[in-house]
Amino acid sequence: MRLASREDPAVTIDARAVEIHAHNLIAQRQYAEAEALLRAALAQGTGPIPLWRQLAATLRHQGRPAEALPIQQLLVDNVPGDLSMRFDLAETLLILGEFERGWREYHYRYQLPHTARIERKVQKPRWMGQPMPGKTLLIHDEQGFGDTFQFMRMVAWARERSQANVVLEINPQTASLARRMGGFDVLTLHGELPPPFDAHVEMMSLPMAMGLKISDLPGAPMPYLTPDPERLAQWKKRLEGVKGPRVCLVWAGRPTHLNDANRSIELQGLAPLMQAGATLISIQKGPTEGEAADPPAGIALLNLSPEIRDFEDTAAILCETDLLVSVDSSPVHLAGALGRPAWALLPFAPDWRWLMNRDDTPWYPTVRLFRQTAPGDWDGVIGRVVEALKAWPGR
Repeated sequence: MRLASREDPAVTIDARAVEIHAHNLIAQRQYAEAEALLRAALAQGTGPIPLWRQLAATLRHQGRPAEALPIQQLLVDNVPGDLSMRFDLAETLLILGEFERGWREYHYRYQLPHTARIERKVQKPRWMGQPMPGKTLLIHDEQGFGDTFQFMRMVAWARERSQANVVLEINPQTASLARRMGGFDVLTLHGELPPPFDAHVEMMSLPMAMGLKISDLPGAPMPYLTPDPERLAQWKKRLEGVKGPRVCLVWAGRPTHLNDANRSIELQGLAPLMQAGATLISIQKGPTEGEAADPPAGIALLNLSPEIRDFEDTAAILCETDLLVSVDSSPVHLAGALGRPAWALLPFAPDWRWLMNRDDTPWYPTVRLFRQTAPGDWDGVIGRVVEALKAWPGR
């Protein structure tokens, strides 16, 4: 493989035309067609950077990150200043379980146009895992709620490693769960002025600072989150008389997520779950929660969505029901952190944190993964969930 400019004499194709055509195919999710086009254009082993990058993208979308890795490595080696390519490399390394380098490359997430706005501008050094006894370390969350639930486990570990006084800055929506978790000295909310501190670190940079390896996971005593006792009592009473198994459903993630079109499902697609003889309970929140009020024909739901005020309600419901069946969204992480059974429905090319070719996850011992076996094949996933639910020991 060799990179070239569009003007290189070795480039005998109309590279710009190929790039545009491949872009359109990728946008239409015709990944195999885009791959064939790009491989033909790069058949001589040389070609412009955009074509190599598109080829790597088509491989990732087709669930072949190991084949994309050498191409991405070539791109990064030749254009180290293109930080978006370094971020692509990070996600490939992480999904392949190559954590050591993956976490380092993942730090480039803040140099991208769609993430630069969330970087915390701090005039203090970033903590890199060193002891700092007697000083104060600020740990702040940064991205989605699921990310916060996933990486909260590392706060206590960081306090032990740093020997510092730890200030945890967190979003208000997850603060009450964090308070019960502990592992820090002071908790402050986004928008508040934190106490003076000597160093800081983003919650999702803790793996890099602490050299997290797969063998270290789950990395904290499980579960590391607990429900609020008062909410638990309220929901226990609310669910009295509801027959089991009681299966909570989440079929859509946050619409603004870059991969939401691949990870979310139409509610109608869950209709086969009715065959399993379970009580299906909607805990869906967000723009699609209204669908549970008037579900499609063939789906009977206990709709709890309008009664859920916050994550404390969700946590209590998860602890008073038998199972969560959900697309890749924050309730999966919350269930895993609570030690509750959850089945995550994953697209063919999943998010990096779920790794590849396994139906379990080292992050959460109680979470089981159901992966698409072909792009877009949710019917196959739901069919396997139905069969698993019929045979589920939790019944």
